[in-house]
Formats: sequence, C-alpha cells, structure tokens
Amino acid sequence: MHEIRAEITANVWQLRVDEGQMVAEGDEIVVLESMKMEIPVITEVPGVVRELHVAPEDVVQEGDLIALIDDS
Repeated sequence: MHEIRAEITANVWQLRVDEGQMVAEGDEIVVLESMKMEIPVITEVPGVVRELHVAPEDVVQEGDLIALIDDS
C-alpha cells in the first residue's frame, strides 16, 4: 500500500477519485485549498484507491493521511 499524505496544512476542496477507482501515476487524488490557492495532490504510483481518509471541507495538517493506493 502506498500512502498519500498532506504536504501542507490546508482545506480539502475537492475529491477527484472514489474508493475502488483505478488511478495512473500522476493522477489527481484531491485538491487542497490554502490561502486562496488550489493545490493538487497527485499519486506517484498507479493502482486502486483503497481508502480515502478525507472529505470536502475537512482540514488536514502536514503529514495527515489522505488516501491509500493499492499498488500491487
């Protein structure tokens, strides 16, 4: 399992995937918003989104788990 974690403290603005969805390397998983800027969070591995740990309007802190990607 590949963990996707927040790199900054921000608000979750949009989810771009659903649990169970196939993703490719470079796909957007979520879009964060901080200081009026949109920050896309992308996956570095292809696989299946097994778990989403955020929802729109959640606040994430640096290091918080956003999603798990099954890359096996």
